[in-house]
Amino acid sequence: MSDNTASNEQAATKVNVYFNFRSPYCYLASKSMFSVVDQYRVKFLWKPFGGWAGRSSPERVKKKIHLVRQDVARSCKKMGIPFSPPPIETDPTLAGAVSFAAEKEGLLKPYIIEVMRQEWAEGRNIGEIDTLFEVAEVIGLSHECVEAASSDESYLVKMDENWQEAQSKGVIGVPSFTVDDQIFWGNDRIDSLKDHLHDLRLRNI
Repeated sequence: MSDNTASNEQAATKVNVYFNFRSPYCYLASKSMFSVVDQYRVKFLWKPFGGWAGRSSPERVKKKIHLVRQDVARSCKKMGIPFSPPPIETDPTLAGAVSFAAEKEGLLKPYIIEVMRQEWAEGRNIGEIDTLFEVAEVIGLSHECVEAASSDESYLVKMDENWQEAQSKGVIGVPSFTVDDQIFWGNDRIDSLKDHLHDLRLRNI
């Protein structure tokens, strides 16, 4: 990395990205959130959660799942993307852990997009390591990286810390994006995030 590149990254405004791979709204967000980085002088700080963190409780999910699936299906139809929910028992924790390895290898964006595609467009269980091996093959991440990340306890700790940090900032769900004290909750608030960055005169020109 050159000195100029390092300086540019340090100068970039930081956007915290709070994300849970089990959220269908994160699936929707994955289709547009990277345009924020393309259009504005910002740096995403990746903050994934595992398990139920950032999501409705299991009891509430049972009551709202049909409404959510109808809502997401309509959004997917409007966006022209497939929607095929994964098995109900799917646990996002493994996918969250492996995302740290993908980030280290410079493959975070394609990893997020491919995991969400396999989970929500093809209905695959991303809690199974074989599914993540397939993701790895598509994006050029080694199986060794996936295996190492899957057993790295520090990644589980980091995801728990991310959720604690998010709650301390007032974040109550995913996806959420924060800039200083401003919170943008939901895939439908990405445009509001862009408006805020525009007001801060951060648009690339």
